[in-house]
Amino acid sequence: MSWWLSFYRSSLGKKAVMASTGIILFGFVLVHMAGNLKLYLGAEHFNEYAEFLREVGAPAIPHEGALWVFRIVLLVAVILHAHSAYSLTLDNWKARPVDYKKRQTIEATYASRTMRWGGVILALFVLYHLAHLTLGPSWAHPDFKPGDPYHNVVAGFHVWWVSALYIAANVFLGLHLYHGLWSMFRSLGWNRPGCDKPTRRFAQVFSWVVTLGNLSFPLAVLAGVVR
Repeated sequence: MSWWLSFYRSSLGKKAVMASTGIILFGFVLVHMAGNLKLYLGAEHFNEYAEFLREVGAPAIPHEGALWVFRIVLLVAVILHAHSAYSLTLDNWKARPVDYKKRQTIEATYASRTMRWGGVILALFVLYHLAHLTLGPSWAHPDFKPGDPYHNVVAGFHVWWVSALYIAANVFLGLHLYHGLWSMFRSLGWNRPGCDKPTRRFAQVFSWVVTLGNLSFPLAVLAGVVR
């Protein structure tokens, strides 16, 4: 345990942890988006998929057992990811207690410049999003129906400001994914000479696929394609 703490206290260790947990989070957002595409197949298929997630591993594993294991793993990954990012930020501030008199942006993108605040906004949105779809707050849609996720998603997105929050958060998610994925290749030493352009392209494609997929859900509901 001591060697792990010593490793994590170093900048290299924090970057490695941030990149490793990022892999888990990248996988989650991709699978989550792909699963939600069943929204276009109708209520029956979408609700069956939601129930399948609760019954994975049954009867060997109790009801929602595998889902809770996954939730715990995801929670730990989020905590480690956020803490390593916060620690690296503090290290950067300590290394330069006096800010630059004049900043020159040479090779930074908008995604990289909004990485820190984007992460905070995403964390707050995830808490809201989970509460919205699982607890059914009356201020979002009073006709919340337990056990009918398809209805709850459609009813929720019919509220314009709920859709607006979702769309804005997913724009930040796309920026976060792009810069985070490209940075991950460098942190894990996978970005070898000559691979910079392919890794950037992969990060762009990945972020666009996830973002456009997620944005399509509220837009489809608002347009009446999904009802």
